[in-house]
Amino acid sequence: MTTSEQHILEVHNLGRNFGGIVAVDDFSLKVRRGEIHGLIGPNGAGKTTTFNVISGFYPPSRGRIVYAGEDISGRATSDLASLGLIRTFQGTTLFHELSVIDNVRLGRHRSAKASFLQRVLGTDRAVEQEADERAHEILAFLGMDGLAEELTANLSHGHQRALGLAVALAADPQLMLLDEPFTGMNPEETKRMVDLVNRVRDEQDVTIVLIEHDMQAVMGLCDHITVMNFGTLLASGSPKEVRANPHVIEAYLGSAA
Repeated sequence: MTTSEQHILEVHNLGRNFGGIVAVDDFSLKVRRGEIHGLIGPNGAGKTTTFNVISGFYPPSRGRIVYAGEDISGRATSDLASLGLIRTFQGTTLFHELSVIDNVRLGRHRSAKASFLQRVLGTDRAVEQEADERAHEILAFLGMDGLAEELTANLSHGHQRALGLAVALAADPQLMLLDEPFTGMNPEETKRMVDLVNRVRDEQDVTIVLIEHDMQAVMGLCDHITVMNFGTLLASGSPKEVRANPHVIEAYLGSAA
């Protein structure tokens, strides 16, 4: 098996500057297909900037990003979504005035969109029906089918985060970048979301990279962990290796241990 077949994502010597500020500097990362990969580090380490560059929100100042064997450096977010690279955000980006099922239908737009001519001629009904069926299927998979018609604004915080996962799944991702999926959750909600993330990987065949500050969740969930500090690579390895790494312990002032 070639390296490109083993790794769905490769980041080579990535750099991103904002004026005179170097947010990411000579950072490299490899993510194997089918794994849950954690990207951790203290606040200001450059994690979210790295996600933004990988997912096309910022172009890289230098370096290369290879996804599924293709150089995607500087490609637009919409182009990357069409290739199956989907990213979520720290804050839920949901339409709170719409129902749960309508939010998931909107997330389906990439793979179920119909042309203007199809809509005028009324020939896009099969496409819309497929999108509707897939949306209900995703909600059932996540155990939220009973909330399909509920107004999104009425959902608990945990259910809103799970709905964000459903919307991302609706876009048929191969690689999903999750930005702090457990933030603001109580222990019960965190446990439920950890289970959902595992199921998405195992049953939906989605590779996952996540940024997270909940070290207990990260250590229990991830197959591999990469640690950033001051925009650079600090350490990389299994949870056990990272937990015992003295440089990681120092960067976290002992909190990672």
